Amino acid sequence: MNIYANVDPINGSDVRTWCSGSDTVRNRSSRAVLVCLALLCVLLLTVVIVLCVHIKTKSTNYTEERDELLTRNTQLTKERDGLSSMLKPKLVVFTDGWIYYKSSLYFISSEKKNWTESRRYCTERGADLIIINNREEQGFVKKISANVIVWTGLTDRDVENTWKWVDGSTPNSGFRLWASGEPNSGNYGRMDEDCAVNHEPGLADYPCNRVFQWICEDAI
Repeated sequence: MNIYANVDPINGSDVRTWCSGSDTVRNRSSRAVLVCLALLCVLLLTVVIVLCVHIKTKSTNYTEERDELLTRNTQLTKERDGLSSMLKPKLVVFTDGWIYYKSSLYFISSEKKNWTESRRYCTERGADLIIINNREEQGFVKKISANVIVWTGLTDRDVENTWKWVDGSTPNSGFRLWASGEPNSGNYGRMDEDCAVNHEPGLADYPCNRVFQWICEDAI
């Protein structure tokens, strides 16, 4: 009986106080979890917003860069076309009938003479009968002569079938200069066809005493 008498009795108010304290701890823990979740959601939302803004900014920058490159490409294309136009050979026709083209002066006659007289006309003016060096110049000759027959500076008067220009050079074999079947002076016994004319199909050999128009050339 003395032993039990020394034990403090447990009253109801102490039990309620302990239970109430436990509920308070649980409530505080729950609020802390909710706060953490809320902060995490805010952080995630912030990250998403920042990423969206960053992606949009980069997309805008790429679009601007693309537009800038397209504009630059268009500008370069115009500059290239303008430069090509500037570099493109231009015809300049002077009042005395001479034509400037690619660093040379050309003159096509309106009258007709034989080969020797035609060449004399050119040399008296510091020029000579035309020398056709390439396909482009050949096309130019056809253009200014309107495909009429004109004397050129090609002849084999010195050595039969050895054709040379008036400056002593031989014809360029890199393009088709002669018309089909030409020169043919040796084919039919016509050994006097020693001078070359130019007409629509190309060059052809003719007797030098025939009369045609001619083209002078003066290299500048």
